[in-house]
Amino acid sequence: MVLVAQFSAADPASTAADAIYLNARIYTVNPDQPWADAVAIRDGHFVHVGDRAGAEAYRGPATTVVDLQGAMVMPGINDAHVHAQRGGVKSLYECNFPFSSTPEQIARRVAECVADNPDAVWIRGGQWDSGFFDTHQIESPRAFLDVVSGDKAVLLSDDSNHNGWLNSRALELAGIDRDTPDPADGTIVRDPVTGEPNGLLLEGVKKRVSDQLPEWSEEELRAGAREALRIANSFGITGLKEAYSEPRAMAAFQALEVAGDLSAHLALGVQTPYGHRSEPLDYAAIDEQRDRYASAGLHTAFVKLFMDGVPTASRTAAMLEPYTPEHADAESHRGMLHLDPELLTRDLIELDKRGYTVKIHTAGDRAVRVALDAIEAARVANGDSGLRHELAHAGYIDPQDLPRFAELNAVADLSPYLWHPSPIIDSVVGAVGSPRGEQYFPVRSLLKANAPVLAGSDWPAAVETIDPWLGIEALVTRQDPRGQFPGSFWPEEAISLGDALRIMTLEGARAMRLEHTTGSIEIGKSADMIVLDRDLFAIEPQDISETRILRTLFAGNTVYATSGTVQ
Repeated sequence: MVLVAQFSAADPASTAADAIYLNARIYTVNPDQPWADAVAIRDGHFVHVGDRAGAEAYRGPATTVVDLQGAMVMPGINDAHVHAQRGGVKSLYECNFPFSSTPEQIARRVAECVADNPDAVWIRGGQWDSGFFDTHQIESPRAFLDVVSGDKAVLLSDDSNHNGWLNSRALELAGIDRDTPDPADGTIVRDPVTGEPNGLLLEGVKKRVSDQLPEWSEEELRAGAREALRIANSFGITGLKEAYSEPRAMAAFQALEVAGDLSAHLALGVQTPYGHRSEPLDYAAIDEQRDRYASAGLHTAFVKLFMDGVPTASRTAAMLEPYTPEHADAESHRGMLHLDPELLTRDLIELDKRGYTVKIHTAGDRAVRVALDAIEAARVANGDSGLRHELAHAGYIDPQDLPRFAELNAVADLSPYLWHPSPIIDSVVGAVGSPRGEQYFPVRSLLKANAPVLAGSDWPAAVETIDPWLGIEALVTRQDPRGQFPGSFWPEEAISLGDALRIMTLEGARAMRLEHTTGSIEIGKSADMIVLDRDLFAIEPQDISETRILRTLFAGNTVYATSGTVQ
């Protein structure tokens, strides 16, 4: 039970705090003052971080004093790579099922969604795991869905969100048949005998179909944004960096800000075209979107670019060495680059010059190298802008490229929610091959080389939940936090709890350019802090994922509290 009381000391109102939190074990993530016992908060900022006596000096007639009874407190989590608005919409409106679902479970769930939405034209949702069609021999994925979809068009995304599974009606509405050629940045998987599309679309062609679907209404987008913030706050998240946001999604967050309903710091990446293109970006249009939605609560000087796909069974991440062949007679291949390296370099130099932090999707080691080359070219062309460009999902890094992260101040934006045995990891290792496939996400080596490192959930694309405690445990153990899959995944790259918490708090704030505002508990910073149900430094690492939030504060206001916690 958290105790709250009102006191009537006679301190002047000019120095009185709005709230004081006492009797806590506060992990500040400030190396100059790692621990504290109490904090005082005024006007949404910390005015005292230290001992109880110092906090008491800020007690005034209207100060709320909270006794945390020895609970652990830490800064709010900052998720540095997420698609929160989409996650909120998906949670509310899509046909969802667990990544681990069997064919029978998926068929049953799709049938339920069809029955529950009689007026819908499209049923969209997911997600099936990357190795689903390796594990389950389904002769025709298209026909499988046809049995349970009635007259509805069905599009189910996989756990990477790069690939889709469609029924016949969806292919028809999308205008895809046996004569439709494969685009440069994607594949229409076909029946080996008839040549007809079998229902699976990989990479760019799937994205193009997704873009044809009916748009969500303004009301649905706002509801999704609100739901995403509610979910995030419940896990102790007070900062979100949207990897990219289309204008209507930005407008939804803007509407929440106008209503006074933002409960997290938001960095929103400007959306750019996905997949292959041969022309430079429209920089003026990017500037216009940035400027239209920038505000005190929405930070928009960010851009997302895509260099490749994913290193799962789809084999679309760009690798330096060939994948294992998908079939015995298949030609060896190394995945695909969506952009010509010269075009990436041109875009990056211009975006860097205009003041954008660029996040580049680089899942394969070849894509990583090309992106580092482009960052190096930008440093030469523009000088050191101080902008820390990010390589997202940089799981495979050639050893000779590893020191370049520190040299170029380039950030490895990693996905620790996946760093453990699981079906998606099995799919990756099977495609890349052993032992190379098992050398995935070298975070300890990056830290040892003084490379900047981020962590993000990528929710809802690659994970089912935004829960950061799963990712923190995987950072520390490299084991499955849920205990469903035994063993460990490259355990030599496990890191300390202290490093993991810094990455998930202060480094995430730095990725949003808000390291002077949030990310640690320090005087003058926004009072973003969370109260935990356990002391992370006093439990077994395998129990970190069980952590629950008792209270989340954003700018000094309680935005989440468990039932029974006094507000």
